Amino acid sequence: MTILDRRLNAFRTDLADSRLRGQVVAPRFEEGRAARIVLPVADMRPEPRADCGIDTQLLFGDELRVFDERGGWSWAQCVRDGYVGYVPDATIAPGEARASYLVAVPRSFAYSRDDMKSPRLEALSMGSAVEVTDFSETRGMRYAALASGGFMVASHLRPIGESAADYVAVAETLEHAPYLWGGSSGFGVDCSGLVQLSMRMAGRHVLRDTDMQERSIGEPVDPGPGHSRLRRGDLVFWKGHVAIMLDAHNVIHANGNTMLVSRETLAHAIARIAPAYGQPTSFRRP
Repeated sequence: MTILDRRLNAFRTDLADSRLRGQVVAPRFEEGRAARIVLPVADMRPEPRADCGIDTQLLFGDELRVFDERGGWSWAQCVRDGYVGYVPDATIAPGEARASYLVAVPRSFAYSRDDMKSPRLEALSMGSAVEVTDFSETRGMRYAALASGGFMVASHLRPIGESAADYVAVAETLEHAPYLWGGSSGFGVDCSGLVQLSMRMAGRHVLRDTDMQERSIGEPVDPGPGHSRLRRGDLVFWKGHVAIMLDAHNVIHANGNTMLVSRETLAHAIARIAPAYGQPTSFRRP
């Protein structure tokens, strides 16, 4: 019998996703209602409590299927990566998103007018999905008008479906972003969140957590003597951690040592991590 992962399948003792009929036992099944994230970042938690740690984060414009709402929390599944958890009701609105562009830089502002000198309304992370209704120009700067209100610098946006050529180059733009356990945004990110966000901007949707990524991304690769066969874009996995190869010798990763997205040599990372978490568990080539 297959044991379903609760992070990727919506089922509880009292309620389950209707798509899981025949796979789980529950007194009630729901198809789920369409909703979308309407704040810059929404924390998703394993329990409907603000005092428990976050599993992941959802970004502005992310679509959800909501199965239950109670006590100010919605139990939902993110359409983009399948992650299941609880998000505050205040972060979502009913209905599907109608996004046409993604924020393509680590962070960017939405302004009250099409003028960078006007008051800012909010800051959005890389990967946020926005609906653009029009374009305008002020003092030579092109702006995109958002259906949600406000204006963004047009060059900070990329049409959905247009992808970066190199996911590692995307990860490099996030260097020095702060480390955040469960973080998935340009405001704060963890190791697997960095991999997921960078690959998403390069047109590749991957699962969220390190163990999921180690099982599903690419193919195993033999690192060779002294890791001589590794190349840019390869992934190095440890128990609970992942790093991205920048070249044959250096990695970039969000890590708890510097509490930043930072780069170091693979040899140094292996030696530093070994006392606490052991040697790398695998190497994979996307």
